[in-house]
Amino acid sequence: MARPIWTGSLSFGLLNVPVSLMSGERGTDLSFRMLDARDKKPIRYERVNADTGEEVPWKDIVKAFEYDKGSYVVIEKEDIAAAAPETHESIDVEAFVDANSIGLRYFEKPYILVPGKKAEKGYVLLRETLKDTGRVGVGRVVIRTREYICAVMPEDDALIMILLRYPQELVAPEEYKLPKGTAKEYRVAPKELEMARQLIESMSSDWSPEEYQDEFRERLSVIIKKRMKQAGARTTFEEPEHHEDAATNVVDFMSLLQKSLDSNRRTPAKKTASKTVKKAKPAKKATKKAVAKKAPAKKARKRA
Repeated sequence: MARPIWTGSLSFGLLNVPVSLMSGERGTDLSFRMLDARDKKPIRYERVNADTGEEVPWKDIVKAFEYDKGSYVVIEKEDIAAAAPETHESIDVEAFVDANSIGLRYFEKPYILVPGKKAEKGYVLLRETLKDTGRVGVGRVVIRTREYICAVMPEDDALIMILLRYPQELVAPEEYKLPKGTAKEYRVAPKELEMARQLIESMSSDWSPEEYQDEFRERLSVIIKKRMKQAGARTTFEEPEHHEDAATNVVDFMSLLQKSLDSNRRTPAKKTASKTVKKAKPAKKATKKAVAKKAPAKKARKRA
């Protein structure tokens, strides 16, 4: 069984469901090493000074931001630590949104949430409620040292967590020259539309992901195995170690749900956001044009 990335909790309102964050994807690309064609020895990459050509040891390497060509500002470890989020090993759901309201381009990387011991009830409670309401939880999660926005959604018996892209990471389609207007404006005849519709209908079927395989990888794997056999080589595979989840206590869900509803509690991250909005209220002297420009960006972040 695969190792968890971290073991923590999924929180919404006053409820905390102990979970393990497991990878939801499997790397299947074949990796290659670069060899010297003359003697088949591996090529080693070295860290060298761009001016002197001398190798630089790790202890003398620092991180820097290039703010202008050839001009750098060094970023110390303390600076990175100060910017890093304080909360770790938790998924803090801030809002529940309609499952269809998140654009496909926002979805980035899937993970599977596995309940800890004695946490099955809370896990099923959230899973089934999300199914019934057609909503997904949107919140924040820290993986290693970076904070991401994420969506928690049900899929069959599982709760899936998918990392979402921030709005500023997406390129607006309007930045490219795209054909605007109706089919009639581009002289697409009704008969052509009807034939295209018939073609699509004739090729329509249910989505069956198992029917799609990485054929290039399979063919290349056969070639590699053939070459290995010719060289008299053997391959061995080691099973990853199994780690049990930490035990947790039984929770009174009815009491916590009622308290969450009564207090209309928000997560810490949400409170911070609301405080920011309150502080921004005194600045009412701003022009209507400036306010109009700010509104879409604020809305986009909320959707993310």
